[in-house]
This record gives sequence, C-alpha cells and structure tokens, in this order.
Amino acid sequence: MDHALAVVGPTETAKALTREAGELAAGVDAELTLLHVTDEDEYDEQREQLAQISRGDSTYSVGQAVEGARAYASDIGREVLEDVDVPYESAGSVGERVETILSEARRRDCDHIFIAGRKRSPTGKALFGDDTQELILDAEVPVTVVTE
Repeated sequence: MDHALAVVGPTETAKALTREAGELAAGVDAELTLLHVTDEDEYDEQREQLAQISRGDSTYSVGQAVEGARAYASDIGREVLEDVDVPYESAGSVGERVETILSEARRRDCDHIFIAGRKRSPTGKALFGDDTQELILDAEVPVTVVTE
C-alpha cells in the first residue's frame, strides 16, 4: 500500500475504521487521504435549511459544501489520528457517493480504499441497492469494509 483513501463519517464504526487506516498507513509508510462526501440530497437539504433561516438572503454554494466536507474530514482526522504518527490530507466533495469515491481514488492514485458499510438485510440490498457493494464491485483496488 502506497496511498490509502479512507472515507470518513460520523459513526463510531467509521471513526474506528479511519483510525485503523491511519495505523496501517503509518506502519507501511503510506500516504493517507481522508475523504468526506456530501451527497446531492444532503447538499440540497442543507441549502434549503440555510435559505429558510436567512429568509433567502444567503446562498449555499457547492464550493462552500465542498469546503465544509473537507473541514469535516479534517476534524475527524484530528479526533481519531491525534496519537497516530501519520501525515494525512483531508478532502471533501459533493456528488454521488460511489462515483465520487472512485473518482477521488483514481485522481489521487490511491491503491486501497477504506469504508464503513451499513449492515443491511439481503432484502434491503435488493430493494434499495448498496453503495458499499457497488464500490467493491467497481473499484480497481482493494477495498476494506467494516460494518457496524
């Protein structure tokens, strides 16, 4: 492993996975990128909430959402990697989750992806799809998944 991409999130599982990714990267002297993805529905919801609060006087741009996602990834890094000796870069993006993760991994030449998945029943996967499963199938690099 030369460069790992860890997808960060608010759950304890995602935080534990980010820490493990950091420890592994430190152990093999690899680069580490922490990525938080704000999907388009989440972005639209945040934009609408801000418009209601400010009565339409303010806008919430995609650029602001990307910066917010990057800052969130940075905050998670500080929280979970404070005693791990690994340098990392924080990144944020807005878009479709799987497509964005794969695009960022390719763009940054990552050779491993770490992601926390959700535990779902087979019926739930069949009816609603599963981002983690899609990521595993479409990724050209190894993917480490931890579920709750």
